[in-house]
Amino acid sequence: MNSSLPYSADLPDDPEMHRTIADAPLALVIEDTPPLGALYERYLRRMGYQVQWVATGSHGLEVLESDRPDLVLLDLQLPDIHGYDILQKMKTAGHSCPCVVITAHGSADSALKSMRLGAADFLEKPFTAERLRVTVDNVMDKRRLHDEVQIIRQQIERDGYAGFVGRSLPMQVVYRIIDSAATSRASVFITGESGTGKELCAQAIHERSDRTNKPFVAINCGAIPRELFESEIFGHMKGAFSGAHSDRQGAAERANGGTLFLDEIGEMDLDLQVKLLRFIQTGVFQRVGGTKDIRVNVRFVCATNQDPQMQVADKQFREDLYYRLNVIPIRMPALRDRERDILDIAEAFLARLSREEGRTFNGFDANVQSTLLNYDWPGNVRQLHNVVHNIVLLNDGEVVTRDMLPDPLGLTGTQPEGGATPRPRPRAVTSSANPGLAIEPLWLVEKRAIEAAIEQCDDNVPVAAAHLGVSASTVYRKLKAWEASS
Repeated sequence: MNSSLPYSADLPDDPEMHRTIADAPLALVIEDTPPLGALYERYLRRMGYQVQWVATGSHGLEVLESDRPDLVLLDLQLPDIHGYDILQKMKTAGHSCPCVVITAHGSADSALKSMRLGAADFLEKPFTAERLRVTVDNVMDKRRLHDEVQIIRQQIERDGYAGFVGRSLPMQVVYRIIDSAATSRASVFITGESGTGKELCAQAIHERSDRTNKPFVAINCGAIPRELFESEIFGHMKGAFSGAHSDRQGAAERANGGTLFLDEIGEMDLDLQVKLLRFIQTGVFQRVGGTKDIRVNVRFVCATNQDPQMQVADKQFREDLYYRLNVIPIRMPALRDRERDILDIAEAFLARLSREEGRTFNGFDANVQSTLLNYDWPGNVRQLHNVVHNIVLLNDGEVVTRDMLPDPLGLTGTQPEGGATPRPRPRAVTSSANPGLAIEPLWLVEKRAIEAAIEQCDDNVPVAAAHLGVSASTVYRKLKAWEASS
């Protein structure tokens, strides 16, 4: 036994170091010298670890696979396998537990090679018990910090989430709100342009809630005839109206225990809004033609592509209903404000649709990528999906080229350098109703407005963008596209 190593009695008796076996992390000691192995085991147990000591590298590899230890203490010189080989096998197998290597005195090269192979730190013989403790505490603290950083990174910056594809800042905000909203029972009000994924957002909230095993019922308020609205939501009794040949459950009853999603709620008739408000407040309703109160437990999520506050001001949407529903607001960003996500979403669509349609596409060429990035996407993600679906259905190949793009992305004309989408030259059109009014292309009006705003803000694009109500990246992208097409 090495006389430089103190006995366990040399360790101070610190009550905080003692933990129950059930809570203690597992340390694996791979050491072929029995006295040293026993001593390392004693020290680690006094530090609060469960310990498994083995004398061969092959036995150590078996324990790594079966018991998944939290820490490895590894002597490089073993009778059957060199410590370098064990480190390499740990790296290949993806074992993330930190490994502290024990090297002979003066073997600095061995220590450096061990670190390159993934060792967290090394101990040079002879070492004291205190040196062992400090080294182990340091590597374990580093591991805990690494794990915490990974968790935070996953929470703050995710490439996708619940069916969404995108890592842009606006979508990170949406992901965080969904996380928070899902654990609540409060009503959620989702706003955003058509095609931004409002229903997908509602489904994500439902699937991450404690109602995930209950129904998710979606009603499109803009697609239901006014005279059938009440029946669709609350159901009806046989004979309640012409065509009511049997009793029928409505969406509210079918969603009992789960989530009721009311899409395009701004289209709902004001009279029905009164009944909906009463239902939200009491959880009780009656079927059309019925007299029996029906009580259900429903979580409300609603959505609109309009400005609900403007609808309230115009008396098209009840103010009390709006505030009752707008407990947790979520604004779905337009695709043009998610510039970082456009290509990621397009590539995800291309891969899935190519697989479904039996095509061989695996990417977009540089010109197509530039075109996708420079287009404004008024139809948002839904439009992008339709464009990619059109390409996959009508073409075949490995790479999508510009001649495969449907209109309006595939505008005819000479392709400028850099792959920018060509813009039609402005042509003044005289209005017959107002002969003095010249109608100009919308992009030209937009261009003049942006240039005027930048000039008024002393060429400060971020400030100008803030006044215009758009992101600075959108303004920079438009300026670049206009410059390329001029």
